[in-house]
Amino acid sequence: MTSPTGSTSLSLTAGQIWTRARGLLLALAILLTAGIMMAALTSGDRHGRLDPRSADQYGSRAAAELLRNSGVSIDVVTTLDEATAATGPDTTLLVTNPDLLTPHQQWLLHDTTALSGGRTVHLGAGPPSVDILAPGVRTSAPAPVSARAPRCSLPTAARAGTVDIGGERYVTDSPDADGCYLSDGVPTLLRIPATETDTDTETGAGTDTDTDAGDTVLLGSPDLLYNDRLDKQGNASLALQLLGSRPHLVWYLPSLSDASASQGSGDNSGDGGDSGFLDLIPSGWLWGTFQLFLAAVLAAVWRARRLGPLVAERLPVAIRASESTEGRARLYRKANARDHAASALRSATRDRLAPLLGVPATEAHSPESLIPAVASHLADTAQDPRTLLFGPVPADDAALVRLADQLDALEREVRTS
Repeated sequence: MTSPTGSTSLSLTAGQIWTRARGLLLALAILLTAGIMMAALTSGDRHGRLDPRSADQYGSRAAAELLRNSGVSIDVVTTLDEATAATGPDTTLLVTNPDLLTPHQQWLLHDTTALSGGRTVHLGAGPPSVDILAPGVRTSAPAPVSARAPRCSLPTAARAGTVDIGGERYVTDSPDADGCYLSDGVPTLLRIPATETDTDTETGAGTDTDTDAGDTVLLGSPDLLYNDRLDKQGNASLALQLLGSRPHLVWYLPSLSDASASQGSGDNSGDGGDSGFLDLIPSGWLWGTFQLFLAAVLAAVWRARRLGPLVAERLPVAIRASESTEGRARLYRKANARDHAASALRSATRDRLAPLLGVPATEAHSPESLIPAVASHLADTAQDPRTLLFGPVPADDAALVRLADQLDALEREVRTS
């Protein structure tokens, strides 16, 4: 497209293309670099939080090596079938994230461990899991992780002394339970014996029985097992005693990909019916979908706010005023907007008449100020100026044309009077 003064191209130049694309290219470069760095960092000894193979800050390789040096064999499993198959009187089962298990998995795990005669340790079991995994136990508001003294008679805790613990707090009415490491009087470690009669029949009354019979241990937080905390306080001692009381340790890392998570609820879950579609989806995926939806809404609001007000651009060619007027008139006609057209004609006429009559521009559109001044310059036989300048909307296109002619005649008469 060319203009009268020269040639103007609407195509983007190389500099304009670079200016518009450099932000996107920079973002892609940052994402690519971050992905490569994360892949490099996670390709070595980093497996995940509380993983006994991980040597990073939140891994648990140090605890695993300490247990192996004490003669405890360790099996790392990621499915419920592997975990339940390995339970027994000579086995400790460590569940690193019990809240990740579905109710169906929790019931299977509870029923299996209740009869195994071994020890089960749950790390950070909260409201989603504690009711099933430890019947009769309820949670209280979480406490911050800090160094806490045992303040209980459990020999294991007494030997370990102060440890770093907090998180979930547990309340139970069972007189046989041992609660240690209190926060505001509520324990963050709770040991529950398997039965009330096991210790009497096997060891006799008054004997230290915290490792002789099957039991369940609830730890409010897993911090004492982290690599960077194991050497502090009595963390290593408590970890060794809780997880090393039996010759074999099963380290269970629950996984969302476990096939048992998608199975039906079964009789133990209490409903006995088939699971619905939403019941088969792990809760983490539902929360993730909600977060993605919220992020999309926020992104839409952000982009909408970035649009802002319209910005006037310089046109690549010059357009005559008559063409703009004709184009607007055609738009009015196409939309049948006689009210807008009549209002524009009357408003422009009032703006031109006001300075001729000595009426201030601020009162040009006030009938009380403009009409008397106009009437004083018109003959008595002239049409009513109020009807012309502030009248109703024309009924049809012919009436609109007549209005335009009458306004022109009115303005000429005022100018020549």
